[in-house]
Amino acid sequence: MNDVIEQRKVLLEIADLKVHFDIKEGKQWFWQPPKTLKAVDGVTLRLYEGETLGVVGESGCGKSTFARAIIGLVKATDGKVAWLGKDLLGMKADEWREVRSDIQMIFQDPLASLNPRMTIGEIIAEPLRTYHPKLSRQDVRDRVKAMMLKVGLLPNLINRYPHEFSGGQCQRIGIARALILEPKLIICDEPVSALDVSIQAQVVNLLQQLQREMGLSLIFIAHDLAVVKHISDRVLVMYLGHAVELGTYDEVYHNPLHPYTKALMSAVPIPDPDLERNKKIQLLEGELPSPINPPSGCVFRTRCPLAGPECAQTRPVLEGSFRHAVSSLKVDPL
Repeated sequence: MNDVIEQRKVLLEIADLKVHFDIKEGKQWFWQPPKTLKAVDGVTLRLYEGETLGVVGESGCGKSTFARAIIGLVKATDGKVAWLGKDLLGMKADEWREVRSDIQMIFQDPLASLNPRMTIGEIIAEPLRTYHPKLSRQDVRDRVKAMMLKVGLLPNLINRYPHEFSGGQCQRIGIARALILEPKLIICDEPVSALDVSIQAQVVNLLQQLQREMGLSLIFIAHDLAVVKHISDRVLVMYLGHAVELGTYDEVYHNPLHPYTKALMSAVPIPDPDLERNKKIQLLEGELPSPINPPSGCVFRTRCPLAGPECAQTRPVLEGSFRHAVSSLKVDPL
């Protein structure tokens, strides 16, 4: 399956993407220069047509900032983001209009992402009215009802408001709004983390079904490693704004190479109680460094059991193949 993906068309190409923020800490005099928070610091990858890329890492590692920079919700500091060969970072506001019909986003908090003063019919129809203003009112209504059915919502609920729905139903509304323009890529920013476990499975299964039916590509960000494994073709592991490992879900989960990825995967629960009881969890010593003052060289070296003197001097980059690449001076990706 993954060999087939590599032969497909490249939709999104990201090269050395950086997102830095200037901030002031505490009581800082106005003449003092602001400090730089390196939220994303040099991520490189390709996303293929019909592929699902899972993005994992602990809180604050830059997952959401990375996703928002792709769609222009956060301004990138440097690097390249190309959509079907077009440079997104150099685009003007009016040029983004066409791209945003191809790239849509599903947000973490389903209720907070919906306008409480609009009916769900108006919410789902809003992108249509923006991008296809010549559509008649009846055409818009028919498309909205068809999309509601597709995501598992009854069309007779079209005039209700978001507060009348559960969290899972609100997320379905958000999915319907994202899909109404028939995009090529959906960025899912932790779409199930605010939902009950039973509802999480329903939403993930719905996304997989819609992907098959509509030929979508997905970037799926989540804390739950089991969910990411279930839905992803490839997985990107991030640490302190850096990509430390990228590969097929099978390679990353069953043959992790980077010490950080090994520690992450050792924390994934095993359904078998005997295996779960006897498994060895790899603990990382030390505190997570601040993205304002990251370590020189390899950003993971302060917590890495393999770190040597050279790790403070040289910053590793992702090396390897489509199936498995790792960013480490101490690990051979081959």
